[in-house]
Amino acid sequence: MQLSLEAKKRRKIRVIKDHASAYAFLLPYLLIFSVFFIFPFIYGLVISFFNWNLFYPDQTTFVGFDNYRRIWFESEGIYYRYFWSGLKNTLIFVVFSVPFLVLIPLILAALIDHEPKGYKIFRTILFMPTVLSISSVILIWKWQFYTNGGFINSVLLELGLNEIPFLVSQPWAWISIIAVTIWWTMGTNMVILGAGLKNIDKTLYEAAAIDGASYIQTFRFITMPSLAPQMLIVMITTVLASFGVYGQPDLLTNGGPDFSTTVLMMRIRPLAFGTNSNPGIATAMAVSMGILMIVISVVQARIIKKRGDA
Repeated sequence: MQLSLEAKKRRKIRVIKDHASAYAFLLPYLLIFSVFFIFPFIYGLVISFFNWNLFYPDQTTFVGFDNYRRIWFESEGIYYRYFWSGLKNTLIFVVFSVPFLVLIPLILAALIDHEPKGYKIFRTILFMPTVLSISSVILIWKWQFYTNGGFINSVLLELGLNEIPFLVSQPWAWISIIAVTIWWTMGTNMVILGAGLKNIDKTLYEAAAIDGASYIQTFRFITMPSLAPQMLIVMITTVLASFGVYGQPDLLTNGGPDFSTTVLMMRIRPLAFGTNSNPGIATAMAVSMGILMIVISVVQARIIKKRGDA
């Protein structure tokens, strides 16, 4: 009995030591994560319950859920219109950009997976735009889309066609924003999906070929289920990034025409830091969008996992 107690005691001490060393390695990351993510999140959540005044902190007052009420239900208020119009434009971008941001990289990854001649150069060229800043990307593409003197419209005129007002009319403004986003960000998804394709057991394809399966059947019943983990990562990160869109519409169209490309982040930023700021309303909008993003991500994860297990 005494030996058993001594053994349990030694085992407990060994487990504590093992956990202590693990936490010692994790501590620097946990500190950084807490300072730059957890604390700002909690602080922002607290601000959303106050009528916060950046310039006169002593005039800050607790208002509870009033900020949320104003953006959700006060249909006559300006903040209600800001929130719902910005959210609508953000959802338009998400709905129309995410399918292309997943499908195009998937097609490119599948083509590169066959390793045609020069595929490494081709893969590098496709990935290169992801290392550029948004300012550089907009400088490159805005000149292409200009109505007067833009490269694309100059080519159209040379071909005897009419100019296209890419940045000042719909649906061309959205098409321009989505095209730039695809060119800029598709390389990351392509690399992730390409890595997933490399991990698929090639004997599965050989067995399917022996059974007479077509390429489409092979892709549907072998490739896609095997890519479920990578598809989950790509779908969630792409949706989250698309919800946070800001630079493309702000720098490319300045939210126009007629505020039709003014996304929610373009409403939140001036409310948080502008001259007529209202941080309480801004953080309430940000928290509301964050909740929506979490719900969509959870639904996505469950759908993709079910398909992967099917």
